[in-house]
Amino acid sequence: MSAPSYSKKLGIVGKPNTGKSTFFSAATLIPVDIGNYPFTTIKPNRGIGYLRTPCVHTEFNVEDNPRNSLCLDGIRLVPVELIDVAGLVPGAWEGRGLGNQFLDEVRKADALLHVVDASGSTDCEGTMCKKGSHDPMEDVKFLENEITMWMNQILKKDWSKLARTAGSGKDDLISLLEARLTGLSIKRYHIIESIRKSDLNMDKPEHWSDQDIIHFLDILRSVSKPTLIAANKIDLPTSEDNIERMKESGYTVVPCSAEAELALRRAGEKGLIDYTPGDCKLTTKNDAKLNDAQKKALDAIQEHILYKFGSTGVQEAINTAFFELLQMVAVYPVEDCEHLSDHKGRVLPDVYLVPYGTTARQLAYIIHTELGDSFIHAIDIRGRNRVGEDYVLKNRDVISIVSAKKRG
Repeated sequence: MSAPSYSKKLGIVGKPNTGKSTFFSAATLIPVDIGNYPFTTIKPNRGIGYLRTPCVHTEFNVEDNPRNSLCLDGIRLVPVELIDVAGLVPGAWEGRGLGNQFLDEVRKADALLHVVDASGSTDCEGTMCKKGSHDPMEDVKFLENEITMWMNQILKKDWSKLARTAGSGKDDLISLLEARLTGLSIKRYHIIESIRKSDLNMDKPEHWSDQDIIHFLDILRSVSKPTLIAANKIDLPTSEDNIERMKESGYTVVPCSAEAELALRRAGEKGLIDYTPGDCKLTTKNDAKLNDAQKKALDAIQEHILYKFGSTGVQEAINTAFFELLQMVAVYPVEDCEHLSDHKGRVLPDVYLVPYGTTARQLAYIIHTELGDSFIHAIDIRGRNRVGEDYVLKNRDVISIVSAKKRG
């Protein structure tokens, strides 16, 4: 199953040896090289993870027939694209390590999930060190700095010409920046929001100092590449204080154990346990033949991670990245209002992830261009209301598009 073409991409980033590739493998069940040494990930891995959301079929008391997603015990799992990027080291923006490859992949991501070793047991280069001897806040700051300086390097190449052109009134600064930065998946609204927050003089960009430019780009980085901290290795005793400090610093932080999630996913795949990603507990199957080591490992995960933290955090991190950072909503388009089905009779077959603010007509265009062109109105199934083209979709809406083509 692949993620729909309109979906956003989440980059899994971080320095080497933080559990980044373990996180990716746990989320996708794609086997990747995992090791306790820098640059285990040489080429970026791409895979499909899933968002977890309550399925609406239970509310409407129908049996669904998912097509572009999965439904397990009332939980709809919606595919999303994840990119496991090469480990980052200081100086990547200057080409150090695998910096150029890393940043080229970051360019394609709509949001970043930064896997941090919350236990402080890997130094700034990703080499193992004494637990608690490294401050993970340094990793958070250095990643931000690397991306900001990379953007600065790109913009500074022709900044003087760009600033003079904008200052002369031949073209506006926003359009010039949009054209220059479009290859980084930076949109016009990102630039407008960043300029507003920077409080810099748009009419005189030629007067911006080097620090003004970096200040602007630092804001643009946070706006265009929103980042969530996946505080990994929560089972280690040195992690908890570090996690609290990261939260107190204002970051969106999700405590997690990628290693535990990978173990649970593999046990579930082998039929040893019943486990849906994001569950707060696991259930051993009655006919499962567990050896002593497997039973001990599963009991430890249950007691020290699931009971203590509520989950392994991997699924929560992915959900938070898409639903909060990227502000996506899940909507269920149907054709038959009575049976909640498509033209083949499949009940609630598809879930579409769209950005908050998407209208009914925009959804019609996402489904098919002709449906958008011939849009008449839509029907909000839950409220049985006819809504117009400007109706803003809400999370878990069930919606039917009425078009001239459909009527014909």
